[in-house]
Amino acid sequence: MTHERRLRADALARVEGEGGMAVSVRDGKVVSLALDIYEPPRFFEAFLRGRHYTEPPDITSRICGICPIAYQMSAVQAVERAFGVEVTQQVQALRRLIYCGEWIESHALHIYLLHAPDFLGYESAISLAADHRDTVARGLRLKQVGNRLMDVVGGRSVHPINARVGGFHRAPPREALDALVPDLEWARDAAVATVDWVAGFDFPDVERDYQFVALRHPDLYPIIEGRVASSRGLDIDISEYEANFTERQVAHSTALYSAFADGSEYLVGPLARYALNAPTLSATARQAARAAGLEAPCRNPFRSIVVRAVEVVYACDEALRLIAGYEPPDPPAVDVALPAADTAPWTGMGATEAPRGILYQRYDFDGDGLVTAAKIVPPTAQNQATIEADLRAVVEGALELPDEQLSLRAEQAIRNHDPCISCATHFLDLTIDRG
Repeated sequence: MTHERRLRADALARVEGEGGMAVSVRDGKVVSLALDIYEPPRFFEAFLRGRHYTEPPDITSRICGICPIAYQMSAVQAVERAFGVEVTQQVQALRRLIYCGEWIESHALHIYLLHAPDFLGYESAISLAADHRDTVARGLRLKQVGNRLMDVVGGRSVHPINARVGGFHRAPPREALDALVPDLEWARDAAVATVDWVAGFDFPDVERDYQFVALRHPDLYPIIEGRVASSRGLDIDISEYEANFTERQVAHSTALYSAFADGSEYLVGPLARYALNAPTLSATARQAARAAGLEAPCRNPFRSIVVRAVEVVYACDEALRLIAGYEPPDPPAVDVALPAADTAPWTGMGATEAPRGILYQRYDFDGDGLVTAAKIVPPTAQNQATIEADLRAVVEGALELPDEQLSLRAEQAIRNHDPCISCATHFLDLTIDRG
């Protein structure tokens, strides 16, 4: 007799954007599944065409209110590469500093408000706060510290306006950054406490043979510098990205699926960064990881929450280091001059590490410096195939669970990767049918 179970979440809870989940199990095997991303297409690549080279950083930052810096920094890199612009070390350090703010606020949001409720048996952060008010308050204050850093460097915390091609419109005064130090020192201590807190969660026993992909740098934990590397030997310049990775469309998703050129799936994000770069973490972050029993690589997707917490420790440490050595860039931006028109067209690529993983952008420009083509590959698009593979493995490994618990485990397998479908969150509408 055939035994069938169907799991369906028409609207996933505690993810950023509009997506669902559908899984069918027959006789102990997943026969079909889909991470159903149905949010309408955004068309950013299309309406970037015809825009002046100065515009992509501000336009692309509107793609996401949680990680606008990632879009800005990948965009400025791509434009600067197209025109051979070299920024100063002071500008590069300031870019890294504002990116630290984004890592802090984004990871704190995910850990405390989106992911921790799964492990502690709560349906939402609101119900979690009812019983653990001080813990949730710590998470909100951590997020606020990250937002404040983005505000001081970027002009505002959501869709900052200070970044530009060649640098910044203005350099923040030293005293404004120094004023952030007490809060960042508190945040570092709070982040260490966060690692200890989440390391004590009950993690399902799941191990996945991921092909990790992240930026890698010999001296720095990757944020805005590095080559594209994998755990299976890839080591390329950003300009070679499209020769090694492809995108395809599937019927159940309005986002493109990424894969290696040979069709194999891969994973970007905290687990990948940690696997390829753990030795370059700060001493405090390495100690927090050791105390949490976190090995590199970590192949349990449910323990990604611990890696994210370690990265918050690092981002606080790195922000404090950068502020201590801050020299205001003078001028705050280098001049950008178009090459001779007869050398057009020009192409530039950029990639940085958004909180959720590598964010790649490419722009083609004509002789007037106008965009003729644009390509944007966000982290969640790169992770979709791997998230679905996780979903299959997790469901097949937990079929002994009753329907309600199995559904929660399946949704959690998706939330492990903090998918940023866009910037909206929905309540859960879940139905389960047994055949």
